[in-house]
Amino acid sequence: MARPVFIVDGSRTPFLKARSGPGPFTPVDLAVQCGRPLLARQPFSPDSFDQVILGCVNVIADEMNPARVAALRLGMGEDMVAFTVQINCGSGMQSIDTAYRYIREGHADMILAGGTEALSHAPLVWPNSGVRWFAGLATAKGVAAKLASAFKLRPRDLKPIIGLERGLTDPVTELNMGQTAEVVGHLFGITRAQSDAYAAESHRRLAHAQSAGYLKGEVETAFSRDGKFFDHDDGVRPDSTAETLAKLRPVFERPWGQVTAGNSSQITDGASWVILASDAAVAKHKLTPRAVIVDSHWAALDPSIMGLGPVMSVTPLLKRNDLTLKDVETWELNEAFATQVLGCLAAWKDDKFCREILGLDGAAGEIDRERLNVDGGAISLGHPVGTSGNRIVLHLVNAMKRLGTRRGVATECIGGGLGGAMLIEAV
Repeated sequence: MARPVFIVDGSRTPFLKARSGPGPFTPVDLAVQCGRPLLARQPFSPDSFDQVILGCVNVIADEMNPARVAALRLGMGEDMVAFTVQINCGSGMQSIDTAYRYIREGHADMILAGGTEALSHAPLVWPNSGVRWFAGLATAKGVAAKLASAFKLRPRDLKPIIGLERGLTDPVTELNMGQTAEVVGHLFGITRAQSDAYAAESHRRLAHAQSAGYLKGEVETAFSRDGKFFDHDDGVRPDSTAETLAKLRPVFERPWGQVTAGNSSQITDGASWVILASDAAVAKHKLTPRAVIVDSHWAALDPSIMGLGPVMSVTPLLKRNDLTLKDVETWELNEAFATQVLGCLAAWKDDKFCREILGLDGAAGEIDRERLNVDGGAISLGHPVGTSGNRIVLHLVNAMKRLGTRRGVATECIGGGLGGAMLIEAV
């Protein structure tokens, strides 16, 4: 029989907006910064875990298999099995889902599952012509051959390619993620004014959560090697309004597009962990569970409308558990783009879409905006790609406890045309 899987604790770093050049932390640095205080407050030693699973998309060359590097730096022992998972924006949630299934089926009792990303460390890449030139120079024999090869260099061979830009472009449709949000917005008639209003509200909610202390115990202060400290998500702009955001120009589809830097998620560095445990581990270590994972679901769709991934993953998840949208009291839907979030809400209200695409008898219904991303989301926080899926699960659990709600869903769209969703219940 499947065993219950509990979320017993978790923590994350502040999300730090990428500015000029690499930030103060690598992906593993980030994972260690929030992992150390999390493990230090547990009533068991760090080597008590069965596995470490970490989501990361932009792995840097100095940290191959960052899960293993992080586990060793966290003092979890040389015997600790640790591996890294990658499913684009869903990587941090995939780590939880993989751990959930290991524990549910009895293959493990306690797993540390996380996500980390330092988008500011995304590399500049040489064009292929430059790589070929360098290879020719390196393999040339003799001074004359090397000089001949050297003189073949052209300025275009040294023009760098922004790795992050290519990584955020779908290789099949050749649309970048912002363009896919424009497609979703067009399909459901989302206006620029609606997107800007949503984005401004995200900033207002995060600023309120910070000032009210709602993130205390979730966000751990991070300390860089030069002695600086970072204790809050620094991308929030409390003074943002729909009017000020309306002044920004479209980024991806000029001049008529509606996706701007102001109503999109921010390029950010950050990490997050959650501790998952079986009932046996809870009893053994006298832990206090915060929530139980009820179910999860992954879905796939056309990459050009990847923003509808939450609709495609949540709907079968709820149907399998005999639930409707109204039965879920608290929602975390990752804010890749305001237009994309609003497109998902519109899709669930669209009778034709729900009948023809989702196979429902009619419109699925409406999600109360007061239940959705109650403390802001990626538009104000940022979206460190490999981390966000983990953060939304962690924050969902904490928000449910604060609000006294019983049932929640964390969900996200995933670049490449995927979606993931997880159903959580308070205990």
